[in-house]
Amino acid sequence: MTIELTVPDMTCGHCVKTITEAVRAAAPEAQVQADVATHQVRVSGTQRGEAVRAAIREAGYDVQG
Repeated sequence: MTIELTVPDMTCGHCVKTITEAVRAAAPEAQVQADVATHQVRVSGTQRGEAVRAAIREAGYDVQG
């Protein structure tokens, strides 16, 4: 399963690192790809979509999708 999300307030490499760590804490098996320019985050290899979204929100970011 691949989850495609928009994170409008992801603006730098530090944001990518924080989001990646949050996703991996919620779903250790997940692979994370993030594009700061488009604010897109793609999470694959997990069925834990809601846990991933919640983890990103808890890290302080808005999640769409």
